[in-house]
Amino acid sequence: MTSSIGSNIISSLGTGSGIDTSSLVTSLVAAVRDPKQTLITNKQTLNTSRISGIATAASSLSTFSTALTSLLKDTSYSGQPASSDPTVASVTALTGGVPSGLPAQIEVKQLAQAQVMKSATLENANSPVGLGTLTLNTKSGTSTIHITSANNSLSGLAKAINSANAGVTATVMTDSTGSRLVLKGTSGEANEFSLTKEPSDTTSTSLQAFTFGSTETSLDTSSYSTMTQTQAAQNAKIVLDGVEMDYADNVVTDAIPYVRIDLNKAAPGTTVMLATDAPAASITDLVAEFVDAFNELRTSLNTVTAAGTDTTDAGALTNDSAIREMKNRLAKLTTMQLSDTGTFRTLSSIGISTNKDGTLSLDKEKLAAAYEKDPEAIKRMIDPDVSTEGNPGLAKAVADINAVLTDKDYGALTLASDRYTKLAKSYAKDLENLDDRMTDYQAQLSKMYTAMESKLTALKATQSYLKQQIDSWNAKDS
Repeated sequence: MTSSIGSNIISSLGTGSGIDTSSLVTSLVAAVRDPKQTLITNKQTLNTSRISGIATAASSLSTFSTALTSLLKDTSYSGQPASSDPTVASVTALTGGVPSGLPAQIEVKQLAQAQVMKSATLENANSPVGLGTLTLNTKSGTSTIHITSANNSLSGLAKAINSANAGVTATVMTDSTGSRLVLKGTSGEANEFSLTKEPSDTTSTSLQAFTFGSTETSLDTSSYSTMTQTQAAQNAKIVLDGVEMDYADNVVTDAIPYVRIDLNKAAPGTTVMLATDAPAASITDLVAEFVDAFNELRTSLNTVTAAGTDTTDAGALTNDSAIREMKNRLAKLTTMQLSDTGTFRTLSSIGISTNKDGTLSLDKEKLAAAYEKDPEAIKRMIDPDVSTEGNPGLAKAVADINAVLTDKDYGALTLASDRYTKLAKSYAKDLENLDDRMTDYQAQLSKMYTAMESKLTALKATQSYLKQQIDSWNAKDS
């Protein structure tokens, strides 16, 4: 009987020590930590997807708006400006916008030209011109030209004038008869110039041969002839649609919006037609390209807001208010009034309809019929010459949507991005706090099991003593 009882006691006490308390504590901490950490990291993953989704939506909208503006400014859709007689006046499109104000009629009465002066002929470019000082007078002011022994030559005088950077170019021209100084200014009446010599400068009278436009009466013209004008400065004179205009240059860039006119030949009495040639791409191509770009944007929004099913997960931005507002604003494009005049004022009126999923469809036959009926109305609606509140045009309408949604203070996409960014910081803090709590919990468990080990060690010693006693009892019984 004693032996049976002792065996049971020994068996029970024998399990008291040797427990891997370190692994036990780790497992207990993991059992508490893992579900909480998984919950937070799952929220982090979803929130990261939302941040990415909002950023992608904002970027896609901006890209769509920019691409649309660029598309509408492409002259392949509007046609290139053309001239009926390029030898008189040629035209090209300027960057930054679509040419407008065509067709137009132009008459080139005279071309702009610069004042040109020539001196008498000297033996060669190294021939001396005399010492002294000349004054070059232009509309921008006066420049002093000093001729000393170091530059006393025809070429030295030309170099000194060019060094003044006064808008007058000096050239030494040489032929079989000798060399002469030729001065040329900038085109336009306002750019006349003169070269004078002060009466008080008696250093040399030779320089008098290179003066002109002087009111000085002491010039010795009997001994030295002054320079001769071979061409007077004058403005270009044109008549554009019955309006007379003067220009200092033969390149006109501000008469017709986004059109450069090169005046090539004076032709008084001759009318030249400036118009737009047939566009390389049709209005149907333009609208179709817009619809394709819109549908790409809308499809991406549908993907990130898709509802979950039994086999698919919900989109990261399902029920997000910012994306919902973006979709709603884009959906109104087809019914929004883009023009305040004309037969057609909305996209829906020219064959663009909205599908159930928010994408667009184009009825090309309806668009073709509308364009045939009133092409100018469609042009004003899609790409007006000047965008206004009542007549924004398609590009401005999309740009306005982008501006509202991405406004740095109140834009729905901006606020959503800020909101999800704050959540990201909050989730990171939650993980940090969880780490702190689990560290404390692990310390508590370690302390508890360390105390248990101490007690089990004491019990082990008692076990050893009892075993010895029982062994002794059993020995006596036998």
